[in-house]
Amino acid sequence: MSGNHPYRRAGAVIVAGTVVWFVGISPVSRVYITPDDAERLRMLTAGQRGWIVGQHLTAVGTVAVPVGFAAFAQAVQENGAVTDGGSVPDNASRGKAKKWAFAAAAALLAGAPFFVSSLARRAADIEGFAYRRGSNAPFLAYSGLHVVALAALGGSLLSLPTKRWIAITAAASAPAYGAILVAKKDIPPLFFYLVEGTIGAYLMTWEEPDSKAA
Repeated sequence: MSGNHPYRRAGAVIVAGTVVWFVGISPVSRVYITPDDAERLRMLTAGQRGWIVGQHLTAVGTVAVPVGFAAFAQAVQENGAVTDGGSVPDNASRGKAKKWAFAAAAALLAGAPFFVSSLARRAADIEGFAYRRGSNAPFLAYSGLHVVALAALGGSLLSLPTKRWIAITAAASAPAYGAILVAKKDIPPLFFYLVEGTIGAYLMTWEEPDSKAA
């Protein structure tokens, strides 16, 4: 992938981080939908090694995805001649896109440590996770910041000459996921990564002019 394509590079980091995240949550995945605490502990004990490795991989993905979106924000700031289908954003639109992109990256970067700390506890204390012990505040903070980030990503993409469906997907997911989070005090984080991974895949197809032509 050429150094002339910062949006594509950012998208590749986002997609790679998303894939690693999903691989990480795969071991003992049935534990997330098992209501009985004793059964959850039995499952985790039987698959303890895979579970612990998975938490570490999930942590890597949790950090990589915000890094990818920080790269996207940097690309918006530094590249005025972005195109998609031949259109070019004016300075006002690019300024809005830049502000929203940096807000999204900041929210994701701020939220990542909360979930990484939760993953560390899950790996170190499988009984505590099985029996749902400990504060849920770090997860709620991480999830709330993801909702903020998705709203900001929607604003950024709407200000750029992207396809409308990708911008609307990001923007619409924020209130939907926010409502679930408020109502249930919980939300499967895979919902966040499905949207963010889709955005990353879209960025990997971004039509950028080569530096030779700029």
